[in-house]
This record gives sequence, structure tokens and C-alpha cells, in this order.
Amino acid sequence: MQLLMDALQMAVSVLVLFTLASYLLFNPVRKMLADRREGIKRDLDNAATDKASAAELKEQYEGKLKNVDKEAEQILSEARQKAMKNEARIIDEAKEEAARIIQRANEEAQLEKKRAMDEVKQEMIAVASMMAAKVITASIDTTIQNTLVEETLKEMGDSTWQS
Repeated sequence: MQLLMDALQMAVSVLVLFTLASYLLFNPVRKMLADRREGIKRDLDNAATDKASAAELKEQYEGKLKNVDKEAEQILSEARQKAMKNEARIIDEAKEEAARIIQRANEEAQLEKKRAMDEVKQEMIAVASMMAAKVITASIDTTIQNTLVEETLKEMGDSTWQS
């Protein structure tokens, strides 16, 4: 009987000890493990969300990279068009300047021609004066002298000394 009593007492003690240990040790450990399990699940969910967000950002980045090439080509195209317009404008300005220079040169040539014609007239007048002086020295009267000058001028004519 003693053995039975000792076994029963031992069983009750183990049961009380198990209940006390369960209350003081096992339940907090279980709670800690459950909390840890929830934390890991939360971290996994966050990681999946972050991965999806990263994939979306990657797609946007790749789309922007494709658009960057298109934008660069568009900018280059616009720059080429501006360069062509500037080239055409510069060529037109150069042609206008060349036309002005040619016109100015023609005008200067005309002025030089008139000046040369005036010099030739002055020479003719000087020659006529010398002829008149020789005629006077030869004692020709003024009517003869005037007639000689007029005849000389008529013979030479405008076309002779202008060319």
C-alpha cells in the first residue's frame, strides 16, 4: 500500500509540477514561438510586397530607358533641323552680302568710268587749248579759231572719247 500511496503522491506531484511548469514556462514559450511565427510571416509578406514593388519599379525604369532613347533621338532630330535652318539662313545672308558687294563694285566701276571720261574731257580741253594757243600764235582771228574748235569737237563726237 505504501508503494501505491507513494506512486499516487508522486503522480499528483508530477501533475502539479507539470501544470505549474506549463503555466510558468510552456505557455510563455508557446506565446513567444507564436509571436515569432507571426513576425516571420509578416516579414515574408513585406518581402513579397517589396519584391513586387521592386519588379514594378524595374518595369518603369526599363520603360523610361526605352523612352530616353526615343527622346534623345527626338532631341537630335530637332537639333539637326535647327542646324539646317541656320545653314540655310547663313547661306542666304552670304548670297545677299555677295550681291551687295557685286552691286557696289559695279557702281564703283561706273563711277571710275565717269571719272575717266571726265579726265579724257579735261585732256581734250587741254589739247584744244594748246591748239588754240598755236592758232593764235599763227595769227588766226577768233571766228576761225571758234570754228576750228567746234569742228574738232564734232569730228571727235561723244562716242569717240566715251569709249
